Amino acid sequence: MRPTIFLNVHLVSDSTGETLNAMMRAVAAQFERVTPLEHSYYLVRSRRQLDRVMREIEEMPGVVLYTLASHELRDALESTCKRLDVPHMALLDPVISLFSKHLGLSASEKIGGKQQLDAGYFKRIEAMNYAMTHDDGQMVEEFHEAEVVLVGPSRTSKTPTSIYLAHRGVRTANYPLVPQAPIPPPILALEKPLVVGLKVSPDRLIAIRRNRLLSLNADSEGDYVDEDSVREEVTFANRLYERQGWPVIDVTRRSIEETAAAILNLLTERRRDD
Repeated sequence: MRPTIFLNVHLVSDSTGETLNAMMRAVAAQFERVTPLEHSYYLVRSRRQLDRVMREIEEMPGVVLYTLASHELRDALESTCKRLDVPHMALLDPVISLFSKHLGLSASEKIGGKQQLDAGYFKRIEAMNYAMTHDDGQMVEEFHEAEVVLVGPSRTSKTPTSIYLAHRGVRTANYPLVPQAPIPPPILALEKPLVVGLKVSPDRLIAIRRNRLLSLNADSEGDYVDEDSVREEVTFANRLYERQGWPVIDVTRRSIEETAAAILNLLTERRRDD
């Protein structure tokens, strides 16, 4: 068995570094037994700040990924990396070059341009507020204002998926299906929002719930993790989805990101049809 390889990864950004961090994690996941040691430097907008970054890169060589709009800072960083023989890449350059060639336009040097307080930014903030106030079946009478409503048994990742979608600017509410509890009429009458049923295998759901109870030091007995009860609960949910004609996503082996991506695809299809 190969030993774990530790790799210094320096992330240098003049903004919040979200793009760098997401890309680094996505790439690192493709290499087994490789553990990236993240060194994050965000909001780097002056030569003094960059000098500190370059000193740390020299002390702990590795891979350098950066998103710097300023050509002056980029040139300084690239010169240092070349002198140290450190692999480096301006992460957005290939995409910016592709856009530039297609549009016949030059990109600006606007620092943190993607974080500007435009309409999209405020839409994401509003969507986050909506998701938090309409989580776990709260204020169901306002669910008709949502773009997406997630329905599913307890512990099917409804809340984290709602938050993830809200971060993408999608107003999302969610409702937990509780055994023997009547479903509010406003849920069954929804027409405008995309209502998605979250499906999970009973075995997987029992395992997740048991882990949850262990983390809370709670009693692991009862219908919440009883095999027959959980199977009935899952069957009830699946029959409800079929009866209502709601699209279903099986989250048994999906990550939150994969579930959200599938929902966004459904939402795109619906908007296109409309």
